[in-house]
Amino acid sequence: VSITSCSDKFLYLKISLCFRALCCKGPPPPRPEYDVVCIGLTGAGKSSLLSRLCSESSDDIGPTTGFNIKAVPFPNAILNVKELGGADNIKKYWCRYYQGSQGVIFVLDSASSNEDLEVARNELHSALQHPQLCTLPFLILANHQDNRAARTPNQIKKYFELEPLARGKRWILEGSSTDNLVAVKESFAQFINLLEDKDTEPARI
Repeated sequence: VSITSCSDKFLYLKISLCFRALCCKGPPPPRPEYDVVCIGLTGAGKSSLLSRLCSESSDDIGPTTGFNIKAVPFPNAILNVKELGGADNIKKYWCRYYQGSQGVIFVLDSASSNEDLEVARNELHSALQHPQLCTLPFLILANHQDNRAARTPNQIKKYFELEPLARGKRWILEGSSTDNLVAVKESFAQFINLLEDKDTEPARI
């Protein structure tokens, strides 16, 4: 009887120690958070991309008036994205929302008209040279790649003259669409690497 009692006590002690070890680990360390600003013309697809990344429905999304803020979760970080409306009466106020940003997401409609693409080009050039943004990492998304009229990232790179303008800066240019969320998440993973100041080269396109 005494042997059985000792075995039971030993087993109980062993279970207690295992349970205590598991319980005392505590919650996992918090993911780092980064404040980023998201800009682009109306219709570029900023809201739809962010909604899909947050596992929200992208149906019936209208143009952003003013700005929206979303906490977009990723496995190794959380991006607090301040998305600014892209209408003409809002663009002139973009710079008021740049302060405190740690990175920039620029979304353009790769299937837009030549006129709209020229406007997007000028806005991106202005952002890349703005005093509050020029030293920050950029994620440039050539969106709506699922459209037959879409320009490829290489075409966008050449048309936007990114090599001479963004030389020496930290930037990534990738194609995107809401139909290929895996690729979008991969682009954001590279962007997060830049935010973490890792030795990451700009994406090859």
